Parts: sequence; C-alpha cells; structure tokens
Amino acid sequence: MKNFLSFIFAGIIGGLIAFGGIQLTNHSDQPASSGFAQQVNFKNQPSSAAAFPANFTEAAKKAMPVVVHIKATAGRKSVNNDGSQRRDPFGGFFGEDFFGRPRGPQMGSGSGVIISPDGYIVTNNHVVSFADELEVTTYDNRVFKGRVIGTDPGTDLAVIKIEENNLPTLQYANSDQAQVGEWVLAVGNPFDLTSTVTAGIISAKGRNINIIQERNRIEAFIQTDAAVNPGNSGGALVDDKGRLLGINTAIATQTGSYAGYSFAIPVNMMNKIANDIIKFGSYQRAYLGISINEMDAELSDELGVNISQGVFVEGLANGGAAEYAGILPRDIITAVNSRPIRTIPELQEVVGTAKVGDVLNVTVNRKGKVQNIPVQLKAETRQ
Repeated sequence: MKNFLSFIFAGIIGGLIAFGGIQLTNHSDQPASSGFAQQVNFKNQPSSAAAFPANFTEAAKKAMPVVVHIKATAGRKSVNNDGSQRRDPFGGFFGEDFFGRPRGPQMGSGSGVIISPDGYIVTNNHVVSFADELEVTTYDNRVFKGRVIGTDPGTDLAVIKIEENNLPTLQYANSDQAQVGEWVLAVGNPFDLTSTVTAGIISAKGRNINIIQERNRIEAFIQTDAAVNPGNSGGALVDDKGRLLGINTAIATQTGSYAGYSFAIPVNMMNKIANDIIKFGSYQRAYLGISINEMDAELSDELGVNISQGVFVEGLANGGAAEYAGILPRDIITAVNSRPIRTIPELQEVVGTAKVGDVLNVTVNRKGKVQNIPVQLKAETRQ
C-alpha cells in the first residue's frame, strides 16, 4: 500500500512537471510563431505595381494610328552627277543595306509620325533624301502620295506631307524631363512589318554616336534598349502614357539588324526643327558662336580646376553671340537656364531647341569663380 501511494504521488509530480514544461515551451515559442506567420502573410500579399512592367496597351493604341509606312522610290536623285551611285552615309552604321534591299536606284522603306491633322509627317532625312517619289500608307491602310517639305541633314530630320485632313496625332512629352530607366515603346515598320511595337527603357540621354557626317551636326540622342530594326527609322518613340518622346533614327549594329541599343531624336528638338521646316522651309538654327571641347579628368588637371564635367570654351567666333555677351576662352560652361551641362551633346541640344534671338542664361566657371552670363543667340556667323 505504501509503495502504491508512492507511485501515485510520483505520477502527480511528473504530470505537474510535464504540464509546466509544455506551458513554458509554448510561451517561449510564441514570438517565433508570430514572426513566421508575419513572413507568410507578407509573401502572400499582392506586390506593388512598380515591381512589374507597366501595361502598354493604352500607349500602343494611341501610338499605332499615328505612325505611317513610307515607301521611297529612287530615280535620278540616287545617282551622282558623274553617273556613280550616291552612297548612303548611314550605310556603314546600319550595314550595307539599311532598308533590307539591294542598293542602287530602286526603293527603300521607313516610318513616319503624323504631327498635324492636315497631313504633315516627320521622318528621318535618310529615309527620303534619295527619293523622287514617296508612297505613304496610314495605319488604316489608306495610301497617299507624299511630297518632301524640307530636310535637315545635320539632325537627320525631314518633314513630308500628304493631302488629307482629320488625321490622328499624339500629345508630346517633355524629352528634357525624361529619365534614364523609364519605360518606352518604339513603334514603326521594321522589315516592312507594319505597326510593330517593341518595349524597353531609356538607357542614356544626350548620346553622341558620330553617325551624322554634316559639319553642323547635332547628336543628342535618347538611347534605349527597345528593339529597332531597318524600317523603324522615322517611327515613334513614346512613353508609357503614349506621348511622343522622340523619333527613332539609328541602331548600334555591325550586321544591319538590332544588336541591343537604338537611338532617337528627342521630341523637343524634333518639334523645333519640324516647325521651322514647315514655316520657313529649313531649320532656323541658333548659335552660341564658340568652339568647344568636353571636360574630362585630364583637362581638369591641366587647367587646375576641380571640374571634370562640362564644356570647355576653346575659342570664340568673331561677332558671335558668346563673344558679344562676354564669354571668354577657357571658360567652362556648367549649366544653361539652370539645366546642368555635362557634355557637348547636352549643350547642343539646349541651344538647338532655342530660337534666334532667345536669351539663354549661361553659367560658366571662370578660374574657379561661377558667373551667370545672359547670351542672346544669333544665326550662324560666317568667317
């Protein structure tokens, strides 16, 4: 009997110890259990929209009806005065046959963007410069005869016109405010595949790729990784809201086809040049009247300044806008109208979108001191 009571007592004590241990274990595990539950709940919550690419359907719907297909037929204009074939200056960049067709007095194709309801269309100069006849096909498959209004080889832009009214147009974005990393769409007719849309991001701005061979060229391209191929030239680069951001112009390639990067003329520059061509027949370009070089670490050391970005003024044109305003050789231009200037293309873009007679507030660093100099732009000064 005594042994039996001892067993009962031991069992009660053991049970109490086990119960207390269970309670203690449950209490100590509570934070870990709660943390694990929070992790699971967090992972199962919908991710933010910013984690995924935007839906481009609305932007594409806006842009596609505004982009046209241009067929350019070459005749006597494709042949030089001596009877030899006129060489396409873009041939080395795009490959021997940019348009995907045999070279010679035959035909090529490209794209264009309607910029007014009454039929003005902007495209690239190299799409139409060689042609005697232009055939323009709209998104709804109507075919029109086009005529060249004017061209600007220095920026590779051209304006053509068809006789039609009530055509669709796009709202313009502000290309100065576009940021690297933003989504963009390229809309055009690559390889004669009409109304093709590709997507990418802005990879860089103010890019100079030395493709235009004109003396007074302006290259300040928007670089993207949206796929662009022969036939896309002159087509639209639009933002994710469907606003026109640029005119697709060139691709970086050794084969003639897309190899990773494409380049577009910013819409702010395009708008100025196209309006001038429509109004005056040619681009009314304004000039600062300076010869320049780009700042780098080596030039910074040579000048003894702590500036490695900007535009170095090497010389001035006699009677030019810069000389008249008081800019001096060896000044370093660091901003225009409060916009930072780091490279030559950035300076060219700002000046290129201004008008003759406009006053630009030019910020220069002169021997370590910052000065703001108002400069009234002039037409080109011939020496």
